[in-house]
Amino acid sequence: MIRTVLTEVGIFLIPFAVYAIFLVATRAGVTLPASWALGRLAKLTLAALVLVIVSFILLAEYTGAPPNSTYVPAHIENGRLVPGVER
Repeated sequence: MIRTVLTEVGIFLIPFAVYAIFLVATRAGVTLPASWALGRLAKLTLAALVLVIVSFILLAEYTGAPPNSTYVPAHIENGRLVPGVER
């Protein structure tokens, strides 16, 4: 669960990191308040939310077990550990 949360936080921060790299590359001043105006922050937040929503949709659609599959957990069979499988 924590890996999914950290992945989504990382995806949310991508637009802000790209903008900060852009500011460094153009020598515009990353720490200047004018570079981080409210309107620009709103656009970056909107872009970040779109990325997060798209990633949630892609995760829900293309990950996980196949339909109608059953998970058989890891167990001991004939004295040997058998890993979990999806059938």
